[in-house]
Amino acid sequence: MAEAILGISAYYHDSAATLILDGEIIAAAHEERFTRIKHDASFPVNAARYVLNEAGIEFGELTAVAFYDKPYIKFERLLETYHAFVPKGLKSFLSAIPVWIKEKLFMKKMLREELSKLGSGKVPLLFPEHHLSHAASAYYPSPFEEAAILTIDGVGEWATSTICHGKGKDITIIQELDFPHSVGLLYSAFTYYTGFKVNSGEYKLMGLAPYGISNAEETKRFREIIRNELVDIRKDGSIVLNMQYFTFATGLRMTDDKKWEKLFGIPPRKPESPITQSYMNMALAIQDITEEIVIKLARTAKDLTGSNYLVMAGGVALNSVANGKIVAEKIFDDIWIQPAAGDAGGSLGAALTAWHIWKGKERITPSYPDAMKGAYLGPEFSNSHIKNIARKYDARYTFYNDFEELIQKVAKLLDEGNVVGWFQGRMEFGPRALGNRSILGDARNAGMQKKMNLKIKYREGFRPFAPTVLEEDIPHFFEIDNPSPYMLLVIPVKEERRTPEPANYDKMELYKRLYHLRSDVPAITHIDYSARIQSVHRDTNPRYWKVIQAFKQLTGYGVIVNTSFNVRGEPIVCTPDDGFRCFMRTEMDYLVMGDYLFDKKEQKELLNDSNWKEEFKLD
Repeated sequence: MAEAILGISAYYHDSAATLILDGEIIAAAHEERFTRIKHDASFPVNAARYVLNEAGIEFGELTAVAFYDKPYIKFERLLETYHAFVPKGLKSFLSAIPVWIKEKLFMKKMLREELSKLGSGKVPLLFPEHHLSHAASAYYPSPFEEAAILTIDGVGEWATSTICHGKGKDITIIQELDFPHSVGLLYSAFTYYTGFKVNSGEYKLMGLAPYGISNAEETKRFREIIRNELVDIRKDGSIVLNMQYFTFATGLRMTDDKKWEKLFGIPPRKPESPITQSYMNMALAIQDITEEIVIKLARTAKDLTGSNYLVMAGGVALNSVANGKIVAEKIFDDIWIQPAAGDAGGSLGAALTAWHIWKGKERITPSYPDAMKGAYLGPEFSNSHIKNIARKYDARYTFYNDFEELIQKVAKLLDEGNVVGWFQGRMEFGPRALGNRSILGDARNAGMQKKMNLKIKYREGFRPFAPTVLEEDIPHFFEIDNPSPYMLLVIPVKEERRTPEPANYDKMELYKRLYHLRSDVPAITHIDYSARIQSVHRDTNPRYWKVIQAFKQLTGYGVIVNTSFNVRGEPIVCTPDDGFRCFMRTEMDYLVMGDYLFDKKEQKELLNDSNWKEEFKLD
């Protein structure tokens, strides 16, 4: 009988569940996609039910359940930290410790109670360490027979960064950097100070950084302040934070705001307030410092393991700009990054740790490209489901018996400047939409970036959009030859595709710089001539590949805009109902779900109905 292991991550942020069957990844999903609560931290009961159903496994048939960290060691770290910083942190202590004493200290009992909702049976409960779960999620699904493993995040139990070596079924931990000295928490401190939300706004900080002026005196000063006052960066990439400037160890916020304001000369930016050049320069300064640290850690991983290959996980591994710099440095022959690099991916790593280390099962190196199945590991819905949703809302649609005819239609719609919601197959695992729950646009269209940000996503106008490019066309558009299937590398756009900067470019205000036509694919070219690329292979996602191929045949361009199918503040859509409601609440022009095409114009008569207006909160 096949052995099934359920992996769980929960109670911090981005809860998720993963099911592996005889070591094969069968299904994985974020809890937020079911509850519609972004970054949902609750026990992933809905995601767990889904992955069990997808595998056809009853709870009592499981070989084990693996939780992604060790709660007792985390509690030990909390106690030791509060003791070390006495008398600071009393308010935080009084807030955190009662929750631990009441709930988290008895995590095994709490997990058993939650797991009982999935079915009956006494299933072994395992607790691999947090960074081991990250390391396992990066190494075991990768295409490498052996690899250096670099995991970097905020904090697990004690570890904040680890260097490991994966070989065969074994993972050997070589070096660890411990709390409170954390690259992830350093970056999150600047996320907070520049007015974004910690644990979800880090990618906004990364997107803001290119608006900083690298050679400006203020930017240079910020870099020096960070190096000289906030963090001591060692040759091997390890760091020591000057904790007199940080309050995350014992406080309810990240920084000592008064000290930072005195140090940098600017106050913490209020969320949603205008972004001045100083905060752009600050974003660039910390991005530069982070890249310096990550590259040093990568070199140390190379030196310690002797490996020609690197795999990465942990929240900082989602910093695709830093990842691109590792590639550019050519430290390794190749790198592979777990697409669900954050805590959600810990559920996968915990399950794989149980299989290979606890059960001692040998690893079979995955065939190209990896064992992640394109990260298409979530729920899938049939045409019947989609038709039922259309019937529920009395929506108008065109059904295509011939998919080839549908993709020719979609290619034409994109060429005409329309924005198309694209809902197909299994939902993606990880924070990126990779062509199954995506919103698509024409990368050549100069107004597309503005339209998508302000009228579709309802988010900050400065944020860039990513391209999906046919794998075979990567060298035509970007300065890289290797595939990048998970949108985790930021790579320069080809020099010959760029347009010159106007005079006094650096002195222009943010949005004038933003809307300057930078290349012949302006909708996906960021202000520094870079793009966070996703390549798509014909075999991995044939439907998505065919759409881009049809667009190429029509226009000569094998690249389109791809952004996640959601609006700001909401998770990526999961079900056809989620997809249709998101379509109706935005200014998307068309929606394709399965073989059904919905035209926003055809819904206009329905919008006159008051029930519809209330349903979709329309004016």
